Amino acid sequence: MTKPLFQRIIESDYRSVSIGYPPPDIAQDENGNWHIRPLEMLEAYPARLTDRLLFGAKQFPERTLMAARGHDGEWIHISYAQMLARVRCIGQWLLDRGLSVERPLMVLSGNDLEHVQLMLAAMYVGIPYSPVSTAYSLIATDYGKLRHIVSTVTPGLVYAADGAAFAKAIDGAVDPDVEIVLGKGELPGRKTILFGELLASVPVNVDSANATVGPDTIAKFLFTSGSTKLPKAVVTTQRMLCANQQMLLQTFPVFAEEPPVLVDWLPWNHTFGGSHNLGIALYNGGSFYIDDGQPTSKRFDQTLQNLREISPTVYFNVPKAWEDLTVVLEQDASLREVFFSRMKLFFFAGAGLSQAAWDRLDRVTQAHCGHRIRMMVGLGMTETSPSCLFSTGDVIGAGYVGLPAPGCEVKLVPVDGKLEARMRGPHVMPAYWRNQAQTREVFDEEGYYCTGDALRFVDENAPQLGMRFDGRIAEDFKLSSGTFVSVGPLRAKVITQGTPYIQDVVVTGINRDEVGLLIFGRIAECRQLAGLDDEADLLEIMTNRLVHDYFKALLMRLNSDATGSANRISWMRLLETPPSIDHNEITDKGSINQSAVLARRADLVDALYYRQDAFLITA
Repeated sequence: MTKPLFQRIIESDYRSVSIGYPPPDIAQDENGNWHIRPLEMLEAYPARLTDRLLFGAKQFPERTLMAARGHDGEWIHISYAQMLARVRCIGQWLLDRGLSVERPLMVLSGNDLEHVQLMLAAMYVGIPYSPVSTAYSLIATDYGKLRHIVSTVTPGLVYAADGAAFAKAIDGAVDPDVEIVLGKGELPGRKTILFGELLASVPVNVDSANATVGPDTIAKFLFTSGSTKLPKAVVTTQRMLCANQQMLLQTFPVFAEEPPVLVDWLPWNHTFGGSHNLGIALYNGGSFYIDDGQPTSKRFDQTLQNLREISPTVYFNVPKAWEDLTVVLEQDASLREVFFSRMKLFFFAGAGLSQAAWDRLDRVTQAHCGHRIRMMVGLGMTETSPSCLFSTGDVIGAGYVGLPAPGCEVKLVPVDGKLEARMRGPHVMPAYWRNQAQTREVFDEEGYYCTGDALRFVDENAPQLGMRFDGRIAEDFKLSSGTFVSVGPLRAKVITQGTPYIQDVVVTGINRDEVGLLIFGRIAECRQLAGLDDEADLLEIMTNRLVHDYFKALLMRLNSDATGSANRISWMRLLETPPSIDHNEITDKGSINQSAVLARRADLVDALYYRQDAFLITA
């Protein structure tokens, strides 16, 4: 692959690494819309993502493509050549089952070697696959969302890693006539097939099926998290996946300089983990180590163990994990040696990383390496497979999302006093599956996808510097006085100043006189603040005097520079019940749904505005 037309070396006290820097053409039309187009053209990309598997199997057959820990704790490796051989066997088995776009493959369980083999086999022979959040099967007590997803996709085959763990969900949401493949176990009263049997198939017509797969072939149905509405199935084509990976490569030519190595836990039902991260490894001849840990108190130690054994070249994670990892890196010299030994770039996504946490990571990195490592951020969504903008400009810091990647056209349209970001390019979805009405709602007359995200220029007099995230337009509201409250920036400010004790914040005040906050606290950190033991429940933690004293002081700090009713907070309320996935309060990605929380807890909000709540924290 050729190098991009425009690239530069990031210097100063950052590690020198080549980053594509497409200078944009920026113009404003007579309607006040801004049009931002990269001058660098998107280079050619494959017709099928699995073409990169074929290339790897031929050029570096013994290189590890995927690895995961086995039951004995040792790493199990699958090379490029081994993966292609398995994909051809499984692909034949899928073809023999008569699966199609109308009867695709659905995967209920999380990241594992069986999952990725099924994924690539389905893509190889042109059968769409739909990965589903494990939360809908293992956490939800009501299988309503899962039933909706099944009825939307109408799978002809369902895979789950463990029969016992997924038995209730399958029984509650999957029709009895749908065939089930299990990694292990069985389902009482239902015929199942163990995954190992698929590998015994003899390839006959898989390669001819692969030859019919083209750019418009549907690779995946990825479900958005849903808010007050049920999740929508995003049609994800081969063109979208391949174009987006080429955008990434031209933005980060460092991926072509050394095969990327990833150690990653992010779920494959989400576009960041399953399309972006997994795609980077495959597209660039890299290696992907499945991290069986997570940024939780129970599983983060496993992530640390994996990072003590495998040195990634690029590391992706969510802000909470970056914060926790930074603390350990400060204390653990042996971890620093392995983690930083060949690191080129950091990434985060899913939510905003506070500037304080960012600065702390910079300090530990510079102390060990003698330089900082560039933290990359951007803007993307499931409907754009996912990447659109990246922080390739000179500005570095929280909130900055940068400039569009090659191939991505951006239009900023004035909406309710903000600029809504709209995207167009080969990486944008053609439609929501079996939902024409909602498809029409999200595309404008020029074919741009309307994201609902607001952006603003870092400097209106120098728009070429790029853009900052300016919140979700739909979340903003007016007080009874008519004053507009911009939720995104206010929420980010509260979370940043409340680090590490705040998980997320819901801003209240629509058609009321003042702004209030519902706060989901971080349980472990608030428990420690309160000096309570591990047996303390959420109610005891969130009503503790020491915790309340901290948030009382935080409220005073937040209001010390308030300029008016739009950013002055009249009260806080710590919530003693966690967000509910059954009621759409929290997505499978872990982000809080503002409107769903406000709808479900409307009676509590009313009581708070009438000051009829014993746990209210006031200014």
